Parts: sequence; C-alpha cells; structure tokens
Amino acid sequence: MTDETTQPSPMAARFRGFLPVVVDVETGGFNCRTDALLEVAAVILELDEDGWLRRQQTIVQNIDPFEGANLEQSALDFTGIDPWDLEREAVPEREGLSEIFSPIRKAVKAQGCKRAVLVGHNATFDHNFLFAAANRADIRRNPFHPFSTFDTATLAGLAYGHTVLAQACKLAGIPFNNKEAHSAAYDAEKTADLFCGIVNRWKELGGFPPPVIDDSEE
Repeated sequence: MTDETTQPSPMAARFRGFLPVVVDVETGGFNCRTDALLEVAAVILELDEDGWLRRQQTIVQNIDPFEGANLEQSALDFTGIDPWDLEREAVPEREGLSEIFSPIRKAVKAQGCKRAVLVGHNATFDHNFLFAAANRADIRRNPFHPFSTFDTATLAGLAYGHTVLAQACKLAGIPFNNKEAHSAAYDAEKTADLFCGIVNRWKELGGFPPPVIDDSEE
C-alpha cells in the first residue's frame, strides 16, 4: 500500500499496480474442468534501471493428472507428453501450483504491486486451466487477478499482423524453434519475449508515459 506522499514503483506505475507474469500450460485437452493440467511455466518480468521490460525468472512444474482427469490422445500426441513418465518428476496440482505461486507472490511484493496479471498467448486458455486447478486444489492465495489478462495473440495481431506465436516471434525478430515448441517453459519464455518486445517498442515510440494534459484553463 502507498500513501499520498509515496510514489508507486515503476512496475506498479506502468501496469496500474499489476505485475505481468507470463504463463503457459500444457494440458490433456481443451476443457479446463475435465482435462488434465500437465505442465505449468511462469515467467516473472521486471523493469530494468532504464525502464525496459525484460524476463527475470522462469518457474516450471510438471503436474500429475488429477484423479478422474480426461486425457485426449490427440493432445498428448501434439505436446509429446507422457503423463506417466517417472522422469517428469510430476507432482500433484496443489504442490505444483504452490511452487509456482510462492515466488510470484514474493515478486508482486518486491516490485511494489498489488497482484499479478496473467500474460498468455490466447490467455483465456491458460487462465482458465490455472484457475480450475487452483480451485480443485483449494488454493486460497492465488496471486493472479481473477479475470483480467494480457493476451499476446491480440497484441501481436496489432503489432505484427499475425496471431500465431511462432510467426509473430519471427516477425518480431525473436528466434523460434518449432521442435522445442509446446513445452510450457519454451512457449512461456517466447511469449514473454514477444510481450516485452511489444511493450518496449511502444515505449520507444513515446506511447508511455502518456502526455500530461494541462486542463488549468478549462
């Protein structure tokens, strides 16, 4: 909290008290209520000393399918995930999400923000799966805003005329390897690079901070 004499942190001032955190999930289907959550990656962002947005930390957890979860073979073929592979070192949803949420809560506090806001490519998908899993696990201290998101598919459509992550990254000059895609960590970091690039480009063009309007004569 800040009083009237305390200036908000640069991150809080830039995003109205929110800390953008990029999230990507890999799942066993498209239905967040019935299909398994299998991987979660979160990329915490920061502003450097010159006010440029960049990646700070990546957190990744492999998740065991919840009891009774549906697993679509087409989804597993697409991601290449074997949910029962012991080398995944997967953990239950409650444990995995706690490991994801804890450093996010610390970053929110450290950067002077009120809560995190999820950034994702087609963000509603990631947001829905994350919140469905948190509700199943009865996690009360979810750091993310319950409905607000930043969607890089929309932003990339505006900035580069393309909504597919791989193509938008290439248009933005961000290397993208299709063989590494569809792992939560890789996609989250590429989404983070895309989001940071768009925000930083807007800064270069003078789009933030907004101009001060003198209304003293009104």
